[in-house]
Amino acid sequence: MDKDRIAGAAKQAKGAVKDAAGKVTGDRNLQADGKADKVEGKVQKEVGKAKDAVRDAVKR
Repeated sequence: MDKDRIAGAAKQAKGAVKDAAGKVTGDRNLQADGKADKVEGKVQKEVGKAKDAVRDAVKR
């Protein structure tokens, strides 16, 4: 498993927490930061999946 997949999942979780905290407190900036972190984490996770797929294809 590529380290980007792990880091991406962690960033998504961090973003979800920020998003929820922003909703609870009414802080739109915190909520926006959380949503941005979630998207960034999702992209990073997909990059990790692509790296794994390439690595598996090369091994064959």
